Amino acid sequence: MKQTKRISLGLQGGGAYGAFGWGVLDRLLADERLEIDAISASSAGAINAVALLDGYAGDGGRAGARRSLDRFWNTLGQAAVLGPLRPSPLDLLLGRGGIDTSPGYMLMQLASATLAPEHLCPLNVNSLSTLLSTLVDFERVRACEGIGLFISATNVRTGKGRIFHRAEVDVEHVMASACLPQVFAPVRIDGEAYWDGSFVGNPPLAPLLDAGAGDILVVQNNPIARRDLPTTMADVNNRANEIAFNIALVREISAIQHLGAVPDEETTATAQPAPVRLHLISGNGALRDLSISSKLNTDWAFIRGLRDLGRQAAQQWLDVHFDAVGVASTLDPRQIHMPEDAPALSG
Repeated sequence: MKQTKRISLGLQGGGAYGAFGWGVLDRLLADERLEIDAISASSAGAINAVALLDGYAGDGGRAGARRSLDRFWNTLGQAAVLGPLRPSPLDLLLGRGGIDTSPGYMLMQLASATLAPEHLCPLNVNSLSTLLSTLVDFERVRACEGIGLFISATNVRTGKGRIFHRAEVDVEHVMASACLPQVFAPVRIDGEAYWDGSFVGNPPLAPLLDAGAGDILVVQNNPIARRDLPTTMADVNNRANEIAFNIALVREISAIQHLGAVPDEETTATAQPAPVRLHLISGNGALRDLSISSKLNTDWAFIRGLRDLGRQAAQQWLDVHFDAVGVASTLDPRQIHMPEDAPALSG
């Protein structure tokens, strides 16, 4: 009889890099030795989380969860063929996943330099929201009692985080968690405006501690380190967001390692100390060499490559660290505090 171990997942945001997280989840779901207790997520991680729960609900189980994730990312990748943010021939020649010379990308950056997203799209039509509403059954998500769900968003007015729980999650809550200020207009919920949850928790770990998690596996697909300096204002803005989004992760992991507790995103009070084992599957070594603009590249060939990198990273983690789950933390602090030394994926 196979040994089954239970884990909670922390899923990072990162735009199209969420496809790396998809690959990690696909490999973990294929391993019947693991059971998922709860998921805490932000931004693209929140999209992966609701797709997973939608497929897992009812009799879908792990196979249904894998199909649901595959359906979302396949549809997104195929839709990119008709979208404005396609990589140009020069982008493809450079081979770093970027869309820097895509006419649509350059036009978007030019317009966003002077106009807020709500002015660029006054009707607030969001194709990602439409795609989520079409592909994810949120009633099934809310009914998936086998897996806890926590999704973070940032209150624009107060600057504080808000955690949405599975029983209340709808498409608006996911879009709030994935609302990049430079791309989308704020999402309004209960009279408040929200931006991307990654500003306050990427992913938020306090809800998993409060839920009694014993082992937390963080899926990191938002690079902390980069090889190159940003050379355009668009790259500067994207890199600034990347750094800001990772501060929360570094802060929470440091607090758990040194204090055994983390601040709560909503109340700022300290969560009750609890024994927890931390684990990390990181894409930093593989993703840091990509163009910063690649986070907006949803071309099918590109996101399929990210998925494969995620599967490979998850396989390596399982090969090396599965036996430690339930026994000891495997997260090496150097992965967080010295990410520039992280090796690229082998094989």
